[in-house]
Amino acid sequence: MKKPRWVIDKEQAKRAAAAETVWLFGLHAVRDALENPRREKLRLIVTKNAADKLEAAIAASGMTPELVDPRRFTAPLDPGSVHQGAALEARPLDWGPLAEVCMGDGVRAPRVVLLDRVTDPHNVGAILRSAEVFGARAVIAPRHHAAPETGALAKTASGALERQPYLRVRNLAEAIGELQAMGYLVLGLAGEAEQSIEDALEGRRDRPVALVLGAEGPGLRDKTRESADALVRIDFASDFGSLNVSNAAAVALYAARPSETS
Repeated sequence: MKKPRWVIDKEQAKRAAAAETVWLFGLHAVRDALENPRREKLRLIVTKNAADKLEAAIAASGMTPELVDPRRFTAPLDPGSVHQGAALEARPLDWGPLAEVCMGDGVRAPRVVLLDRVTDPHNVGAILRSAEVFGARAVIAPRHHAAPETGALAKTASGALERQPYLRVRNLAEAIGELQAMGYLVLGLAGEAEQSIEDALEGRRDRPVALVLGAEGPGLRDKTRESADALVRIDFASDFGSLNVSNAAAVALYAARPSETS
């Protein structure tokens, strides 16, 4: 019996995802990846100096590194990459299904961040760091029109990529709906919103909360706005200037922190 087209497409997508690799670079990012048992590691290229600095992590990983001359660093990186003599080829992390990752721990009301077409890997890396600092369960972005897992993202995340789930979903609106079905209050950040984050969470800090941030400039798409439970703003001291998306994520996570009793 001939397989349906959708089954063939799904199998091909799964094989393509399995074949995908990412080159991580920089001492911090490579060390954290080497020490992460969840990370499938394929190839490690280091200079003698970097190998000495990463000696314990390399030993723990069980990998045999390729030693190269610092003047002829052979890893296939962008020429502008600040690799510090270390590069690791690895598979992207698989954190599992959204419902499992975003489930609360029963101690604190969970928080997650959703990104609507945020494509700059440096912004996403910084957001992952903030999400880890403030105890968010995950950062969620669409598979398309979003920053993929790259060496630049990992370096900016300064190790957070190995510990903070970064989920790529097929459709952001569907992910919002799934979170709402799990009991999440979904708040979309918009500068023109009438209520602040604090106002929207008055008496509801014990609820699971998802914060949705859009790309700088365009902001949230219409479909995302319609899917959110409410639009909220960050209160500013004046009308001058604005925050970039990574700074806005950090402020929003702090403003939306759960109550101490939740």
